[in-house]
Amino acid sequence: MQDKPYSSLDPTDWNELRAQGHRMLDDMFDHMAGLRQKPVWQPAPQEVRDAFREPLPRQPTPLAEVHARFLDEILPYGIGNAHPGFMGWVQGGGTAVGMLAEMLAAGLNANLGGRDQIPVEVERQVLHWVRELFGFPDEASGLFVTGSSMANMIAVLVARTGALGTGVRKTGLAASGRRLTAYASVAAHQCVSQAVDLCGLGTDALRLIPVDALGRMDTVALEAAIAHDRRQGFTPFIIVGSAGTVDIGAIDPLPALADIAAREGLWFHVDGAYGALAMLSPEIAPRLAGLERADSIAFDFHKWAQVQYDAGFILVRDGRLHHDSFASPAAYLARETRGMAANSPWLSDFGPDLSRGFRALKTWFAIQAYGSERLGEVISHGCRLAQDLKQRIESEPRLELLAPVGLNIVCFGYRCEEADEVNREIVIALQESGLVAPSTTIVNGRLAIRAALFNHRTRQQDIDTLVEAVLHRGQQNEAAPVRRRA
Repeated sequence: MQDKPYSSLDPTDWNELRAQGHRMLDDMFDHMAGLRQKPVWQPAPQEVRDAFREPLPRQPTPLAEVHARFLDEILPYGIGNAHPGFMGWVQGGGTAVGMLAEMLAAGLNANLGGRDQIPVEVERQVLHWVRELFGFPDEASGLFVTGSSMANMIAVLVARTGALGTGVRKTGLAASGRRLTAYASVAAHQCVSQAVDLCGLGTDALRLIPVDALGRMDTVALEAAIAHDRRQGFTPFIIVGSAGTVDIGAIDPLPALADIAAREGLWFHVDGAYGALAMLSPEIAPRLAGLERADSIAFDFHKWAQVQYDAGFILVRDGRLHHDSFASPAAYLARETRGMAANSPWLSDFGPDLSRGFRALKTWFAIQAYGSERLGEVISHGCRLAQDLKQRIESEPRLELLAPVGLNIVCFGYRCEEADEVNREIVIALQESGLVAPSTTIVNGRLAIRAALFNHRTRQQDIDTLVEAVLHRGQQNEAAPVRRRA
């Protein structure tokens, strides 16, 4: 039997594809331009969910039909973080510029593990910018990663190598005979505990330090914990400060933490997943004093900088130690001084991924297209909205503020009996309404309505909608009390 003639996956008619591509692009522009007229979120009907249980397609489907399914069955049922009424979690809203940059990156299809290519220089350019932003030296290294979960893990690994030497990469933790301990506040993101776990230390090695009334790490308790561990034969090796805690947006006392780390000979890492980029705002940046003294910083461009997901970053002061914590020579990765295998060290020498997408391009586009001052104004705007919401809450007897408002996260509640249950139901009802979508968290043992104001599209009218909707739903729940959960 004669084989079928082979053809690539390129279209047979580029003009037809071009026309379909323009329709797809226009549909996304229309979607983004009309976000305010759509619900923030809506649950997908069962028949839509069932459509994604189909068997493996064996034959091609026309692109127009696949696109139609996207419009009908995927686009309307996202989580809604692009919508101005989305206040649920710490997520940026993305931009039209970012969408276009993603398209360009996908067309180029670059693998930024390394080699001699300009996309690598784009990532290095962003590294140069963040060195400047955070006051880090020229020898500092950095890397795009999926997000701050990965960035925090890299920081812990580099700190571990710094404490035990590069030999630990070969012989492992047990051979060192030392029991490492790490320190973070009880308000630190769970990914810090996960990082300690994944680095082989075990979560028991992370000491969770109490916080003060403003949600900041208690430095007296920190010093006591370090001293106690030293007496018990442990080896303290890293302090993890937070620049914008996930629940209430608190900033740990960074200068004091830097002093303690220097005095004790510990690595000082800052989880600045969203708060670190407040350095872009002259209005907010002074609150981050001490950040420039960190040994490493984790942060996300896809939060306050509004870059499309995903675009996390790790910045490390000691670039040589960072390199030595990950570089792994191999014959198929041999470096040259000329040709495509030049341009060493490669970006894959600074993290666990050899295959790496071109995350840097959408970030480079955002910084180029908007400029740091405009991005800083977006950050200041979110903080001003948070203060406006705080004032509304404090002036409304039926509402109560449940945590200090340091940056752009506001935790509050509706005053009533069985407040936890009522506020939980209020949040679910608001999410299902499609009008506005806060989330919940626990503050001092109480369930709080949490408004995280990160979206550059959010305006005062959205704050008004949130407050009015909470009051309306709270009154409804008082009139018809919610059923107590088992």
